[in-house]
Amino acid sequence: QVQLVESGGGLVQAGGSLSISCAASGLTFSTYAMGWFRQAPGKERESVAAISRLGGTIYYVDSVKGRFTISRDNAKNTLYLQMNSLTPEDTAVYYCAASTNTRTVRNPPEVGYWGQGTQVTVSS
Repeated sequence: QVQLVESGGGLVQAGGSLSISCAASGLTFSTYAMGWFRQAPGKERESVAAISRLGGTIYYVDSVKGRFTISRDNAKNTLYLQMNSLTPEDTAVYYCAASTNTRTVRNPPEVGYWGQGTQVTVSS
């Protein structure tokens, strides 16, 4: 079965950096667009970043542009999110997502597969 397993979350001070990863199994990783979502308490799940199958197309939500970098290693079946200049507003559970293309991987109802999430907490 398909598994997306996030790791690397934790507590960091404002202005700091954190890198999270998503290890995929049970699917042909290179044939899926991948994305990161986040959900803060009381808020809707929002798309943070997305990357096409071979990494040639990347999207970011405006609030993380210039601070976050999404990348993937198809040889390792792993998705990454490097987060810099973190603020308390970035505090959320971060979810890995896989879908058929970069449009559907940014739209929660159309996402094919979800990870279980990893908590990122930024203290002020």
